[in-house]
Amino acid sequence: MTLIKSISGIRGTIGGSQGENLTPIDAVKYAAAYGTWVRNRRNKEDYRVVVGRDARISGEMIQQLVMNTLVGLGIHVIDLDLSTTPTVEMAVTMEHADGGIILTASHNPKQWNALKLLNEKGEFLDAAAGQEILDLAEGDDITFADVDSLGKITKNNAYIDLHIEEILNLPLVNVQAIKEAKFKVVVDGVNSTGGIAVPLLLEALGVHPVKLFCEPTGHFPHNPEPLKEHLTDLMEMVVAERADFGLVVDPDVDRLAFVDENGEMFGEEYTLVAVADYVLQHNPGNTVSNMSSTRALRDVTEKYKGSYSASAVGEVNVVTLMKETNAVIGGEGNGGIIYPELHYGRDSLVGIALFLSFLADNYDSVSQLRKKYPAYYMSKKKIQLTPSLDVDAILNAMEQKYASEEITTIDGVKIDFPENWVHLRKSNTEPIIRIYTEAKTQEIADALADRFISEINETANS
Repeated sequence: MTLIKSISGIRGTIGGSQGENLTPIDAVKYAAAYGTWVRNRRNKEDYRVVVGRDARISGEMIQQLVMNTLVGLGIHVIDLDLSTTPTVEMAVTMEHADGGIILTASHNPKQWNALKLLNEKGEFLDAAAGQEILDLAEGDDITFADVDSLGKITKNNAYIDLHIEEILNLPLVNVQAIKEAKFKVVVDGVNSTGGIAVPLLLEALGVHPVKLFCEPTGHFPHNPEPLKEHLTDLMEMVVAERADFGLVVDPDVDRLAFVDENGEMFGEEYTLVAVADYVLQHNPGNTVSNMSSTRALRDVTEKYKGSYSASAVGEVNVVTLMKETNAVIGGEGNGGIIYPELHYGRDSLVGIALFLSFLADNYDSVSQLRKKYPAYYMSKKKIQLTPSLDVDAILNAMEQKYASEEITTIDGVKIDFPENWVHLRKSNTEPIIRIYTEAKTQEIADALADRFISEINETANS
């Protein structure tokens, strides 16, 4: 069982011992540190924080602990209850709040939960802010409010609808064309809040949703990471329903993957590629994704005379580089779409609307759309960390061994070979080393990943 404290937030497994898992005491401790950070930043009388959660079994318990800790600090809470990560992000700015907390462990299994922390812009914290909160949690500078200065909780269930309304008003979301296409789409909501938000969006666009695992019970029917090996039911239902395509989101709705009309994966990496292709057609400009994402985005960007840049892994890093390069679209190859015209956060809902607009305007089928992109294949593997594994020494050894190749070390070690690449890095959210590779065939990508796993194990044991 694990508790991971990082600038990305506080993530851990439910149950077990304090300080080693995400226990009620740990939830209160880090909520108090975050609330204190909010109060320290601005000298004002009234502080407000937006709180929402995915449908995890532990979500209600953690949410009550977090909200009432903020109340104890004199902070007013806007309670979105069951919501999505991008919806909470948008609510922070729409409420002119001082920050936000999303209670979700993203794609991790049901025993995990997390406090994902936002600033007043509805964006994830940078490294400096994250470190301030970790330091506050370990210090003794937290002071709670007196009885006459306690905060209050105000419930607001309107924000998913408001989020959808903002999407429908975007110039590149072609509502009329989507309605005329009369799409039928199978939705795998992995029994979380995507099962609420995605059908509402589709219905607003005149799309007929076929619901699969859309009851927000928190009992995930399959591994919630939207990878091919977890999506057999979705792929089969698309064919059985003769749907135009299928889609799946992760539990907090910031990752998005598609299945074509034949029940074949569109490719999680190609979610961003296709949406960027559509946006760049209408608004040429620069793009950003992280170092572990496909080269196909670079290819599409250069087709429209734009410039592509790669950031370190992590949404805050992508957003920072997008702002620096004035990117018109960006995100992460794991199915995360960041469309600045709406907000700077990964957002499956806007990704769905833009993808539907692209399909309605230009293509007869999802499989036809997929054929237009270069054929790159990725392998995503991992090595479980143990106390004896010196990750920094291993990555340094790999860097030295391949010093004659194109090396990037802003986030782990990425080695660019002429025809393929490998990226080795310690995860921010799980106790693992990630090994991502990309090549012209799946066999080569898998073989390259297996080769580096062997080399890492040899280095660790030498």
